[in-house]
Amino acid sequence: MNMMSSIAASWTVLGLFMMLGIVFANSYMVNNGNFGSRERKHSVSYKYDRIGEINKECAFVLQSAAELKPDDSRLYTIKEELSFLNGDWWQELNGAGAPLMPFDDRELSGSSIDQRSPLNLVSFWVTDVDRRHQSKNSIFVSGLLQMGITLEGLLSEKPFEGSPRFDIWPGHSQLSINFQGIYTESKKNHGERVMCLLGSTVLPSRQPDSGDPWGWVKEFGYTNQPLLTQDDQMILVLRYPRMLTLASRAIHGSMRSLNPKSNLKYFDEVHMSSWLTTSDYQFTSENLVSRACDPYPYKDSLLNGEIDIYKGLDFCVILERFTHQEALTILPNWKCNGTDEFCSKLGPFVSDKEINATDGSFNNVKLVLQDVRCENMTSKENAGVVRVSSVFRAVPPSENQFTAAQRTGLSNMTLSAEGIWKSSSGQLCMVGCSGFVDGDGNGCDTRICLYVPLSFSIKQRSILLGTLSSIERTTRSYFPLAFEKLVRTAELWDQYTTSHPYYKYSKIEAASAVLEKDEPFNIGTVIKKSLLKFPKLEDMEKFPYSLSLLSEDLTLHIPAAPDSFPSSFPTKTDLELEILSLGPLFGRYWLTHNVSTFKKENPYQDVGEYTEKQLLVNVSAQLNLVGNQYTNFSSLSVEGIYDPHVGKMYLIGCRDVRASWKILYESMDLEAGLDCLVEVVVSYPPTTARWLVNPTARISIVSQRNEDDPLYFVPIKLQTVPIMYRKQREDILSRRGVEGILRILTLSTAIACILSQLFYIRDNMESAPYVSLVMLGVQALGYTLPLITGAEALFRKAATEFNENESYDLQNRQWTRVIDYTVKFLVLVAFSLTLRLCQKVWKSRIRMLTRTPLEPHRVPSDKKVLFSTLFIHIVGYILVLIVHYVNTSYKPLQTAHFIDSTGYTHAIREWETELEEYLGLVQDFFSFLKSPIPNPYFSEEYEFVNPRMDFYSKFGDIAIPIVAILLALAVYSAEMELREA
Repeated sequence: MNMMSSIAASWTVLGLFMMLGIVFANSYMVNNGNFGSRERKHSVSYKYDRIGEINKECAFVLQSAAELKPDDSRLYTIKEELSFLNGDWWQELNGAGAPLMPFDDRELSGSSIDQRSPLNLVSFWVTDVDRRHQSKNSIFVSGLLQMGITLEGLLSEKPFEGSPRFDIWPGHSQLSINFQGIYTESKKNHGERVMCLLGSTVLPSRQPDSGDPWGWVKEFGYTNQPLLTQDDQMILVLRYPRMLTLASRAIHGSMRSLNPKSNLKYFDEVHMSSWLTTSDYQFTSENLVSRACDPYPYKDSLLNGEIDIYKGLDFCVILERFTHQEALTILPNWKCNGTDEFCSKLGPFVSDKEINATDGSFNNVKLVLQDVRCENMTSKENAGVVRVSSVFRAVPPSENQFTAAQRTGLSNMTLSAEGIWKSSSGQLCMVGCSGFVDGDGNGCDTRICLYVPLSFSIKQRSILLGTLSSIERTTRSYFPLAFEKLVRTAELWDQYTTSHPYYKYSKIEAASAVLEKDEPFNIGTVIKKSLLKFPKLEDMEKFPYSLSLLSEDLTLHIPAAPDSFPSSFPTKTDLELEILSLGPLFGRYWLTHNVSTFKKENPYQDVGEYTEKQLLVNVSAQLNLVGNQYTNFSSLSVEGIYDPHVGKMYLIGCRDVRASWKILYESMDLEAGLDCLVEVVVSYPPTTARWLVNPTARISIVSQRNEDDPLYFVPIKLQTVPIMYRKQREDILSRRGVEGILRILTLSTAIACILSQLFYIRDNMESAPYVSLVMLGVQALGYTLPLITGAEALFRKAATEFNENESYDLQNRQWTRVIDYTVKFLVLVAFSLTLRLCQKVWKSRIRMLTRTPLEPHRVPSDKKVLFSTLFIHIVGYILVLIVHYVNTSYKPLQTAHFIDSTGYTHAIREWETELEEYLGLVQDFFSFLKSPIPNPYFSEEYEFVNPRMDFYSKFGDIAIPIVAILLALAVYSAEMELREA
């Protein structure tokens, strides 16, 4: 096999191995959502070689230990029941104390606005229970403790059980300790379960006679970090309740150093807290619940008959689904008229400096429900009664809510709760106990009322709402604290939807006034209605399904920029317009909906013709603006009318201004603490004539208040990036298929032409040296670029976006994949044949040179062509940079970033982006010959060359075909001149 054939074959094999390598790399890197290799299995032998020390140091535990019964089932569940994750630990240092481990807080000290506080987390695993050495009142056990100080992350993965270790990096420190000891059950404290363990670990030694024992932490790279020293003089005592109840939920822990205070390994006592998670909950606190909820239902401010409440039998299923890994929003006390101290308190919780900094607005302060447990009462007199227990945790603004939902420590930021729910009223009434609770129920002085609404309106968008209030009205120290969870369309399914939630429109007349003001009668409006088509109801016979499809088209999740700036304005806002209801449809249409309900409310049922006014559709939505520009104006509840003739929604918006509670109490024109004097108009692009009309949506938000009103805001006008409707996204598939077939045909023709050139050169070798190698190289490069850059990324992006649509699934279109792979295979074949043609031309020139070694000038050379081509493209790229600088000189400097597969962030230099776009433009010139179809995709998100940046605009769609035609005419005229000559 000759050299060029080997190169072509090697290139093909290399490409295949690269593809296989990517597949295998992906299979290695992703394992059940975790990055890294699969978990290594190993066996560890547990030694109990400190029995004498354990008996000595744990004598105080053994003195009160009760006799263990061999048939007690709890002895066989020690591993599962007594392990816990992500509890809290703390030390009472009181200034000049001896902390356990250092922490690098440079991430906090380097920023004055970073209000985060590090979390002290602890996890414990019982690793072995040795029943072979079981005594009358104790069992030998081994355990592994991991403690950490971290700004983010959890301690949920058990570390390696071999050697203990200490790790530190900026924002995180962690220490693992191996323990061995005894398990006992005490005669005291209602038979609590106790473990007394001796530990062994490695600690960073402190520097003697120093005010800062770990000064090396402040140095770059920890260059002067001392050696880790072995320490086996520490004792851990963990106390577990015998039963899991409201008053006995907590796990208490204490770890002390057995070294003298003069020893550099000594540390002050460490306290720990967590709660039992695997034991069965015992509902034994009827007296405390009755104190908070008797008479039931408790008459709070929410139980006033204005809101329909869920009263079905699946309350607990719905509660767990809406609260699992989800956070509730805490509302400011805008109705409070007391002192600042009284009105700004976070209910029964103890606020830290970060929460106090919100000044009573509780901005971004969240509430999470953990460990929700339910028990249906089975007696006839208690039919429809459910007993519920849970833990409420207040989350500061800087703490990750998903991290908070995994924590198990009890503190003054938690409430252990137990109560009842009855289907007769739909109210969940609970008693809440702050922090640690004793057997007498001291601290259980909070009443919790929670509801799941079924009716929604512009003033009521909560799918969960409730209050925390003091049981003692005479001595209450805080104003009742309200919380809610806003409804999301994606959650409206399953048992909740079968209860038929609905929306009550109340702003239609006000929205009609906005319509009349915005849409005066003129000839332009008539022409627009007659020529352009906008999203509308498509099938009146399938009314609910058509409403659901229209809701999808009207929903927007897309970047937007101020309308006064060009579409290339770099600072964009993420705009979210989630359609909540459309006509009688609430949420989306599922097969579980009662179709008869829609038949009753279908205005087009049995109507042959209908007026324009009848085609207007009532609509409600949630409008969110995510970005630093609109921090004081981030969310609007909107309601109004959608006019399918002109593609506009005329809405009245209610803005949540309850955060300004000091001012709002005296305001008289608010509706439930909401500013509803807001007009919103959303203009959608047409579904037709996208070539003539810019396919962007426009949003206008205007205050109806006077400019001197404190709640007045400057009008907001936004324009989105180009959007695609459901059918247009579907058209991508059909057009993709047509383009794919056309590519196959053109590539097949190109392959046939290359083969004909190879056969011609074989029979006419004297003409081979005169074929341009630069031309063949450019042609080979044109075939290579799609293989390297992935020309089909355009469609892959569109498929990714469209796959989120719940009505269609692009992955089922297997035939498009077949076309893709066929195109790539043909491109590879064309590339290989082009290399073969290059090989023949190169060899023919070598042979020609050997025949006339003294006349090398007779051998054709491509040097001038090569340098001319390089010069043209270098100059072209420099012109691109100049044009880019001129066009973007008014824009603020921005640095683009991308995240690689390992999670690291890399900055993208501006010249790299321009080079990529320039190569894309060059590739478009070459691709025109393979697929002469203008680019039909407008959105910046789908473009390889951004059509709205710099001079590109519509340049490619117009210039590329013109240049291709001119070149074809030039080649044709040159050939004709040669023939005539």
